[in-house]
Amino acid sequence: MNPKSIYKTKQRNMIIEYFQKSDKEHICAGEICEYFKSQGSEIGKSTIYRQLEKLVDEGILNKHVVDNSTSACFEYVGSDGHVHEGNCYHCICEKCGKLFHMHCGTIEGIEKHMLINHNFQIDPNRTIFYGTCEHCR
Repeated sequence: MNPKSIYKTKQRNMIIEYFQKSDKEHICAGEICEYFKSQGSEIGKSTIYRQLEKLVDEGILNKHVVDNSTSACFEYVGSDGHVHEGNCYHCICEKCGKLFHMHCGTIEGIEKHMLINHNFQIDPNRTIFYGTCEHCR
C-alpha cells in the first residue's frame, strides 16, 4: 500500500495506541469496542471494525480467524512486520479457546521438509494447531 494513501485518523491512532499498550497478544474486536465504550469514547463499532481491517491491510496487525464460530482476533505487529523472532505458529485450545504462540525448531524442520521435499511452502503466521492446553488437560 502506498504510504501516502493511508489516511491517519484520530480513531486509527487510538486503536493503534490501544494495541501498543495492551499486554495481550491477541485481541478480539469486541474487546476493543468494550474498552472504548468504557472509556466514554464516541468511536463506533463500525469504525473500529473498518479500522482493524485497514490496519491488517497495511501490515500493522495480523488477523487470525480460527473458525467460523469464533470471532477473529488481532495481533499487533507494528509497521516492521511480525514481532516474533523466527517462525511463530499458533495453537488453540479446543476447550477454552485460548490462542497462543509457539516457537519450535522441530516444526520449523517440518516446514523446511515440506518446501524441499514436497515443494509446498507453509505460512507459519497462518498455521494453527488444535488441541488441549496444559490448563484444560
